[in-house]
Amino acid sequence: MNTPLPDVPEVRVVGLPQLTQGFDLVERLDLQMHLKVHGPLEPVSGERLAQLAEEISLTGRGGAGFPFGKKLRAVAKSAIRRGVRPVVVVNGSEGEPACRKDTVLLNRAPHLILDGALLAAEALGARTLVVAVTRNSTEISMRAALAERGLSDRRGQQLRARVVRTPERMVSGEASSVIRAVNGGPALPPGRRVRAADSGVGGAPTLLSNAETFAQLAVAARIGSRRYSHTGLDSEPGTVMLTISGAVARPMVVEVPTGVPLRYVLQMAGAPPLPQGVLTGGYHGNWIDSVAVHEAVVSKASLASVGGALGAGAILPIGPETCPLGESLRVANWLAAETAGQCGPCKLGLPAAAGGLADVINGGGPAALEALREVTGAVKGRGACKHPDGSARFFASTLSAFTDDLAAHVLDGGCGRPTTGVLPLPLPGYEEAEESIPSGEKVFIDWTLCQGHGLCADIIPELIRLNPDGYPSVADAVVPMHMRGRAQRAVRRCPALAMRIEQVAAPAQEPSRPALPSSNRKALGSGRS
Repeated sequence: MNTPLPDVPEVRVVGLPQLTQGFDLVERLDLQMHLKVHGPLEPVSGERLAQLAEEISLTGRGGAGFPFGKKLRAVAKSAIRRGVRPVVVVNGSEGEPACRKDTVLLNRAPHLILDGALLAAEALGARTLVVAVTRNSTEISMRAALAERGLSDRRGQQLRARVVRTPERMVSGEASSVIRAVNGGPALPPGRRVRAADSGVGGAPTLLSNAETFAQLAVAARIGSRRYSHTGLDSEPGTVMLTISGAVARPMVVEVPTGVPLRYVLQMAGAPPLPQGVLTGGYHGNWIDSVAVHEAVVSKASLASVGGALGAGAILPIGPETCPLGESLRVANWLAAETAGQCGPCKLGLPAAAGGLADVINGGGPAALEALREVTGAVKGRGACKHPDGSARFFASTLSAFTDDLAAHVLDGGCGRPTTGVLPLPLPGYEEAEESIPSGEKVFIDWTLCQGHGLCADIIPELIRLNPDGYPSVADAVVPMHMRGRAQRAVRRCPALAMRIEQVAAPAQEPSRPALPSSNRKALGSGRS
C-alpha cells in the first residue's frame, strides 16, 4: 500500500547537530530564535567565500554534486566580464516523492538557508534573490522568513527577494527548469543546454544551488573550515541530510556525519536487518544489496565503491516480503509519467522502458528482457535534461541488482511474492496547472472486445505498443497532460470500442494557507544596512 511521506517527517541526528541545531527547542526557528541558536553572521568577501567552500569540499546537495566554489567563481567571472549583476537562486524544488530533507530545512530552519544565500549575494554583488519551492508548507515558511528579515520584491530595495512556486514534479527541480519558471515560463527544461553561470534568470549570470548547500555554507562561515572539518571524513567533511523511507518502521530525515556506517542509519529507522535491496540516491539512483549495505558508510565515495549513489540523499530499503521488480515497476511507471514530453528519449523511451519491465515481470521471457535492455540503452545520453539519464540508471540498476528475481520472472513466470508498495509515490489524481504534468487518468483495454487492430499503438506509442501476438500492451502509467488529447483520440478511433480512459483517484485537496506573520525586522548579519 502506497503511503506518501509527510512534508516534515520525524527528524533525528547522529552526533552533534549542525543544520538541525535548535530543532529540539522549537518546531520552526524564526529569526529571533535562529540568532539565539546560531549567532550573528559577518559578511565574507567573494574570494574568501570560494576558498571556504573549497576548504570544506562543499558540493551541491541536490544530486549533481558540482563543487560550489567552482560554481561561485564561474558566476563572478561571467558577471565581471559582462558587466552585469548576477542573481542568486535557492533551489528548494523537491519534487521527488522519496526526498524530504530540503523540505525539512525550508520548514524548520529557513534562516540558515537564507544566511548562506545572502552571504553569496553579498559576495557577488547580486541584487536579486529567488527561492524556488514546490510545496504549500515550504512557500509559507520562506515567505514568512523573508518578511521576518524585512526583505521583499519591492522596487528600491538594495536586495529584492521573492519566492517562486514550482509544480511538485521530478523535472521541476532540474536547474534549467527552475530558471525557466523564475523567468515566468513553465517549470520544464528548455531543451537546450545553457550554463546558468553564463545566462540564467533574466539572462544574467545566476548562482543556483540546492537549499541544503546554502545551509552548509552558512554553518561553515560561522564556525570556520577547521572546526567544520572536525566532523565527518577528511575527504568529505561535515554532515549530510538523508531521507530514510521505504520498508522502515519510522520514516525520517536524519542529519549524519559522513563516515557513519549506512547500516547504523537504517537501524535507526527500523529497516529490516537483512534488506534484499536498498535504493540509494532516490529514484535516479542505484540499488545495492545487503552485503554492500554492511560495507558502505555514508559518503559519496563509499557508496559509489559498492555500486550505490548518495545523490539527493534518499535511502530506501525493501524487505524480503515484496517483489523487488514489482516495486521497481511502480517507480518506473511514475518516472515515465513524469516526462516533460519534449524529447524522444523521455517522451518515447521511458514509457517504452516501463512497458518493457512490465512485460518481463509478466512472463515475457528472454525476448522481453533483451528488448528492455535495448530501450534502456537507447535512452542514455540523449535527453534534453537529466531525467532520461537518471531514469535509465534506475532501470539498469534494477536489472543488475535483482538477477535471481529477474531469472525467476523470465524463466519461471514469477518470483511468487506480491508487490506491497513500500516505496513512496504521490497519490494519483492530483491536479496542477502545468500542461505536461500527470492527468490522473489511465488507459484501460477491455480484452473481451479487443481484436488487435493496433491503431491505438500508432496514435500513442508512448503508452501503448503491440506485443508479439499483435495485441496492445499498455504501460501502467498515468497519462501526462500533453498526451491526453491523443489518448482520447485513440479511444475514439478504436474499431472495437475496446478502450477507455478513467480517473484513477480523486484530486487531493490543497490545505488552506494560513496568514503570514508581518514583521519589519531588517536582515541581520547579512552585511547590509
